[in-house]
Formats: sequence, structure tokens, C-alpha cells
Amino acid sequence: MKVLMQRVSKASVDVDGVTVGAINKGLVLLIGIEKHDDEKLVKRMAERIVSYRVFADDQGKMNQDVRDVAGGLLAISQFTLVADTRKGRRPSFSSAAEPASGRRLYECCVEQLGGYGVAVATGIFAADMQVSLVNDGPVTFMLEM
Repeated sequence: MKVLMQRVSKASVDVDGVTVGAINKGLVLLIGIEKHDDEKLVKRMAERIVSYRVFADDQGKMNQDVRDVAGGLLAISQFTLVADTRKGRRPSFSSAAEPASGRRLYECCVEQLGGYGVAVATGIFAADMQVSLVNDGPVTFMLEM
């Protein structure tokens, strides 16, 4: 499982010209699910995301997590994160989870994130989405498990 996490001042996702998810201050999560991933790993990743300290405290140090700043999460499925790009000029998606498994684990992740008391907005699994965001910092981390 890979999650590209970006600290944002605002973000939204549109499908067919309609905004389906939006947050103000918080984190955009681009979530890639791999074949070997399972619910146990997804639960560990969700805990890691909500406790990852990427927001500044009063001294300007990254010591606060998304809950500390009453931020939101915008979770978007993105199988392209798990592409193998080590050779050639075309990515291989052989390590990506099959769509049914990917959807189930993505939805599990969203449910787990919400269980920590954080507002979670989402895109639509497997849809053609247009994501807009203002990266704050910029601050971007790749979390892998």
C-alpha cells in the first residue's frame, strides 16, 4: 500500500463537472492498493496517517497531526501509484490490486480514517476525477507499508 500525502490549505475533487468531495485545511491522500495488501495493513496505515505530524506547532515545528489542527482528509483512490516504472517507457500495473479488492480495501481505509474522528471526503472509486489542491508548504510525503 502506498499513500501520497499532501498537506493542503484546500482541496476538492470533481467528477463530470460536479464537486464530490472537498476540504479546507488538511491532507489529500492519494491511495494505491497493491495485490498483497489486506485489512490489517490498511488499518495500520490509517492509524499512521491520522497520527503523522506534518502541521506546525506554535514554534513552527512539524509536531501536530491532522486531528490536532481540526483538519480534514480528502481520500482519493489512485492505482497508478503502485505502477512499476523501473524499466521501459510504459508503466506496468501488475502489482496493483484487482478492482474489486482495491475498492474493498480503499473503502476500508476511508472507514478506518473516519473512525479516528476526522472528517473524510472522498472521490469516486475508478472514476475519471479532476483533483484541485493548494499544497501548503509544499509538504508531500510518500507513506509505504
